[in-house]
Amino acid sequence: MSTEKIIEVASVQEMQSFGENIGRLLQGGEVIELAGDVGAGKTTFVKGLARGLEIDEDVQSPSFTISRVYTARNALQLAHYDFYRLNDAGIMASELSETTTDPKSITVIEWAEIVEDILPEHRLRITFTAPTETSRTLVLDGPEIILEKL
Repeated sequence: MSTEKIIEVASVQEMQSFGENIGRLLQGGEVIELAGDVGAGKTTFVKGLARGLEIDEDVQSPSFTISRVYTARNALQLAHYDFYRLNDAGIMASELSETTTDPKSITVIEWAEIVEDILPEHRLRITFTAPTETSRTLVLDGPEIILEKL
């Protein structure tokens, strides 16, 4: 069963804190889809998520590299994908299929439209909108069991 939750975020710091709180809850095997315009706060959220996963590396947008993988706590990994520049997933679809089924991987995907058909149904989708220059509205959509923890 899918349900929806709305979160209002007033600043970059709040966005990172929200991401960090979610990162602390993750145990591996989760898939998170991020939707929203360029500059909506997706990478800022992932930086916080990484902090919650105890990742010490500088997290950067994979817009040009398509994917970045980070080592997290408890032998977990964060696989961050950005398909903004692709018209076709190509070989990335195969790599994505592997990470989304890996119980030790947390998979985050931006601009997921081209891989929608291979994403698991049991995932969290966060849609970012920018009502003002600094604030963001996040619409979280996913299984009730996931949203109950947030």
